[in-house]
This record gives sequence, C-alpha cells and structure tokens, in this order.
Amino acid sequence: MFIDEVVIDLCGGDGGNGCLAFRREKYIPMGGPFGGNGGKGSDIIFTVDEGLNTLIDLKLKKHIKGDKGANGEGKAKNGKNAEDIVVKVPLGTVVTDIDTGLIIADLTKKGDSVVVANGGRGGRGNIAFATRTNPAPNFAENGEPGEVRKVKIELKLLADVGLVGLPSVGKSTLISKISASKPKIAAYHFTTLTPNLGVVKVHEGKSFVVADLPGLIEGASLGEGLGDRFLRHIERTRIIAHVIDMSGFEGRNPYDDYITICKELENFNPKILEKDQIIIANKMDIEGAYDNLEEFKAKVKGISIYP
Repeated sequence: MFIDEVVIDLCGGDGGNGCLAFRREKYIPMGGPFGGNGGKGSDIIFTVDEGLNTLIDLKLKKHIKGDKGANGEGKAKNGKNAEDIVVKVPLGTVVTDIDTGLIIADLTKKGDSVVVANGGRGGRGNIAFATRTNPAPNFAENGEPGEVRKVKIELKLLADVGLVGLPSVGKSTLISKISASKPKIAAYHFTTLTPNLGVVKVHEGKSFVVADLPGLIEGASLGEGLGDRFLRHIERTRIIAHVIDMSGFEGRNPYDDYITICKELENFNPKILEKDQIIIANKMDIEGAYDNLEEFKAKVKGISIYP
C-alpha cells in the first residue's frame, strides 16, 4: 500500500534524575556529597532508508515515545544514557512541525539523518552542586522532560522525469513499455491511484527514474478527482513530461488538455512550470492523430514534442 502522508505524535525520552547521596565509609570522616548525574533521554532520529518507498510503517503508529535515561546512583555513578530511537523513512521525506508550520527536515540525500525530537537532559546529582561555600549540598536535580512534537510526515517522490496528463492518456502504458514497472492498465479513468516508479536504462551504466503520476483533471488543485494529493510529487521531478492524447478519441482537443494541466500545475505551485518540459504526443496510431499534431505544433512553441 502506498502511503505518502501521516501525522504522528513524538516525545523524546525524559532525562534520568540526579542522585542525592553522601559518602559514608569507615575512616573517611566528612565524606561529602556522592550522588551521580542522571542519564540523557533518547532522541528520536529520522534517517533515510533507500529500500523504503512508502510511509505505511508510520501510518500504523500514532505515537512514538523515547526511553527515559537511567537515574544517577550513589558512589558518584552516573546514570546510563537511553538509546536513541531511529525511525527509517524513504528518500524524499519532508517533516513539518504542525504547531509552527516549520519544516524540520527535508531528507533528499542518501544517508541524511535529523533529530526530530530531543531527549531530555539528565538531572545533576548533589556532587555537581558542591562549592567552597556549600561543600555538602543536600539536594539534587530532576531530569528534564523530552521534547514533545506533533509532526506531519510527507513523502515527495524523487524522480528525473514525471509523467503528467489527464486520465487515460497512456501514462501507465508508456512507463510499462520503457521500464520494468507493471502498473494497472485498463480502459477506464483513474486506473492509477498511486504513483508508479520505473527505472529506464538508456545504455550500459546510464539510467533515469520515471514517475507515473495519477491522472489530473480540471480543478485538481482545488480537490476535484483525486485532488492535489499527488501534485506534491511533481515538485521533486527534474523534467515534466506531458502525455497528451493526440487522437482526440474521447472528444477532447489535445491543446485544451495541455492548457488544463498547465493551469492545475500553476495553481498548485507556479514554480513547477519553471522546470524543463517536454510533450509526448501519444496514441498516434489512431486516425486523425497526425492532423491534430500539426494543429497542436502550431499553437505550442518552444517545447520539444515527441510523437
């Protein structure tokens, strides 16, 4: 199952308490304070795992709580720090603090890692408070609570080329022919409900990643059809490939289809249209497609068109 957005509560581990203790040993009068410090609570760390391509593991979790650090002990023994909790996420994950709207992390590189919720600092034992004027303090410090955060985790697929277009223009068929991807293909709209990724091998040692994105319709940026849920993935692609049904088989004008998609992309994020773009004129085997292509070329300038 492809899950690309989840909301989850995070809480770093609490710090361990400092110890209040005094040294009491034979032949050592006036031993003084002897309480150790508490250990640090566990941080919650998000790290990239290139083997993942969905957030389904996090969808099943509503809350992640870090472990508490160990309390300090007598004989100046410091408590053990709690082990950090490492949460593995796919490449292209964006973590946003819901309360502030601040983007905490944008994990776009192999090996990227970030602390999303800090563990609490351990409390100091009374040995840490000894001074010349107070050589035997009779108090210690409690550990600090861990950081609490409610975060939204979004996955934005990383691909070299993003295939965009209206439903049933042939995006899934295209990616199935140029890569080993096996998307669902059928003669009705919205057969693609989740993005599909395919690796296209150009020649030995050279390849690129193509993303087949679910069909857009007019008003998608306002929630129509599948809505803007998958438009975020287009923001990551280097090149936008418009797949246009040049046959007009469904009674639509190919140029109108192109304008519709461009408007939806612009409404979602105007910077998307600043990316390099190409046009794939599809279904050229149907009668009338070449006439439509010539009319299309007369209206669209400055973009490469590949029948």
